Amino acid sequence: MPTGLSRFSIATLVFGVLFLAGVVFFSSREAKPTAFGWPARMTTVAGNGARGFADGKGATAQFSDPFAVAIDAKGVLYVADAGDTNRIRKIAPDGRTTTLAAAFDTPSGVAVDRDGNLYVADTGANRIRKITPDGGVSTLAGDGQAGFRDGPAGQAQFNGPIGVAVDAKGNVYVADTYNDRIRLITRDGQVKTLAGGAAPGFADGQGTAAAFDTPCGIALSKDGVLFIADMNNNAIRRLDKSGKVTTQARAAPDDANPALAWPVGVAATADGYLYVSTFRRGRIVEVSPKGALRILTGRDAWAPRNRPLQLFHPAGLAVDRHGALYVAETARYAIRKLSPQRPGDAPQAFPEIVPAPPALMRAASVPWPVDPQESWHEVVGDMGEVRGDYRGESRSHIHAGLDVHADVGQTVRVIADEKVEGPFSTWDVDGLSEGLQIDQLTYIHMQVGRTPSGEPLDPAHFQLVRNAAGKLIQVRVKRGTRFHVGDPLGSDNRMAHVHLELGARGGDANPMALHFPGLTDHLPPHIDDIALYDASGRRLSERRNGRLVVPRSAGVLSIVVDAWDQVDGDKPQRRLGLYRAGFQILRADGAPVKGFERPRVTMEFDRLPVDHEAAKIAYAPASGDTVHGADQTRFLYVVTNTIRAGRAATGGWRPAGLAPGDYIVRILAADYAGNQATVGRDLAITVR
Repeated sequence: MPTGLSRFSIATLVFGVLFLAGVVFFSSREAKPTAFGWPARMTTVAGNGARGFADGKGATAQFSDPFAVAIDAKGVLYVADAGDTNRIRKIAPDGRTTTLAAAFDTPSGVAVDRDGNLYVADTGANRIRKITPDGGVSTLAGDGQAGFRDGPAGQAQFNGPIGVAVDAKGNVYVADTYNDRIRLITRDGQVKTLAGGAAPGFADGQGTAAAFDTPCGIALSKDGVLFIADMNNNAIRRLDKSGKVTTQARAAPDDANPALAWPVGVAATADGYLYVSTFRRGRIVEVSPKGALRILTGRDAWAPRNRPLQLFHPAGLAVDRHGALYVAETARYAIRKLSPQRPGDAPQAFPEIVPAPPALMRAASVPWPVDPQESWHEVVGDMGEVRGDYRGESRSHIHAGLDVHADVGQTVRVIADEKVEGPFSTWDVDGLSEGLQIDQLTYIHMQVGRTPSGEPLDPAHFQLVRNAAGKLIQVRVKRGTRFHVGDPLGSDNRMAHVHLELGARGGDANPMALHFPGLTDHLPPHIDDIALYDASGRRLSERRNGRLVVPRSAGVLSIVVDAWDQVDGDKPQRRLGLYRAGFQILRADGAPVKGFERPRVTMEFDRLPVDHEAAKIAYAPASGDTVHGADQTRFLYVVTNTIRAGRAATGGWRPAGLAPGDYIVRILAADYAGNQATVGRDLAITVR
């Protein structure tokens, strides 16, 4: 032993070294400084796309409406699972999901304090609830009535609160969504208003001089600043300790594709960055401490590797201590994790969760959305049809649902018992596309919640918001509002039909699967023309002995089919789109060429394609529809491209694989009922 150094001193020194090493090791596992627009990898923590209720590990778990997520210091995730489940779920670090507590009414926001207590914004109950670590549930504030009142917690009133956060001292902050205010529940049980006024609006300022419009998610920074996802203002707001409200970031009013479009969830990092979920656009947006924006996921992502990472109705967000981001993806009934890519990682393929078909498709009968609900109505549009826009683009998008004829002013009615899932479920007030999404069903082209003269239909379901001049500016339908079959939703507008969509965004199913009373289809599709185009877009036109000449050297060809369909009872001029299409190559005697023993089914409109360019992949340029000015509806299907299972891809046919001689290009054109075109389906060709 060295002179003057005791065993105690050596032990102390060794312990100190080990402690410092431990600190270094622990710190190395903490989050690195946040990068701006970092390349991400996406994995699924729990959920499998099937809506329901099941505890279990990973993909065996099922959720009904996983709207919000929070994480504690041990890495345990808490999920507000609404829908028909109305439970708070718990996901352990090993990925196992269990139920922590039940008996809520559309729980939305969740937050956890340093002692492991969980706070829940119980939206439908107009209360803030508290869950202790052992699962005990109590009401922290709110008397259960929708209203506005400060004061003692048990007597206070909220109106559909969605966001909740808690600070280190145990004070609870609430986004009182449909009161357009930010509230505080103090540790001594008092509720007070921190910011926001009596009506929705947009204004920075001190306390109640500030204005919000449907604030949803909230998050506290480490220095006590509260950030607010101000949904209907397309903004992130900042509330400091003095009560002053400023705007951290906001979409420009004239931006046609704003990054911040309907922000719902927000989470803060330790070094001042924010993550924001945009519910309808399906993006995660990163906000720098100075308010700059970068889109983190989706087709517009700043990092090219992130562009395949498409989310559908993302809501609640949480950041763990390593910097990973957790996302409640409501339309896929799953919890996702975004973590930084490592150097050398290969680009990630899209980790798709295929949504299960909506349960309504299994119903024996579904009433029509207009009176009489049990009698036949004319179908004037179906899924898969090409649609134009106001700019004159004839292939702007693919029609998402089913159009049912209705007279202008006719009452639109509910066709299934459902509960509103979105925090702001209406849009385009007084516009042609005004509509309402409840849950799996969306109704469009009506005056939501009002009669043809503009009078309110049902104040219990619809809140009509007017400005100071009395002009209608919003129709609010709160998250958690329940509708039942036959309830009035509004009155049909001048589009003279009700547009029905089935399924959540990104999983839209074909409403022809619904069994409407009296809807039958015995009519086969029509084929008006078959054409072949080369890679330059030139139509092959040379003929010999009545056959189209196809050079073997022509390269990749596109086969385009002019076809349309009808259902029983429709007007003679009514044209609907196909459900299934494809092609087959036969020899002159009708025997199939090798590889074409069966028709190659390239198009099936079972789900709406998520690709924004799908309309231009499915249809040739001369396609058009009567709604936006074309003289006649034309559906020119490029059957050598692929539209199936919600995906779109380009393709082609190479005649070089055939020996010179005579052949037949046979088209498959079928409707949802299975009727197939037999007239005009064959194009005789000579390959040379």
